[in-house]
Amino acid sequence: MWQQAIELAVECYRCTETFPKSEVYGLTSQIRRASTSVAANIAEGHGRDNTGSFVQFLRVSQGSLKELETHMIIAQRVDILAQEQFQSLMQQCDEIGRMMRALIRSLQEKT
Repeated sequence: MWQQAIELAVECYRCTETFPKSEVYGLTSQIRRASTSVAANIAEGHGRDNTGSFVQFLRVSQGSLKELETHMIIAQRVDILAQEQFQSLMQQCDEIGRMMRALIRSLQEKT
């Protein structure tokens, strides 16, 4: 899951390279920040010695994922994110989200 989140962030960086310069502090920055936050929170939670902390960081990561999806929907609707890129990124988000939910459930069942 962490690897997929890294790939998602890389793809987000690549797709935002073509965004207008006027968005450098807007959607470009927001998409990049949210996408890196997904992977970073998975990693930080995994580095904790406490299952409860890991679950908490996974939930923060879920929030960043939803934030990323929202920014991408806006970018697509204002025609700065191509439909093909949008669909690919949203599919990646959906897959990561499903994995995160399954891991959270699994971790909670063990406690």
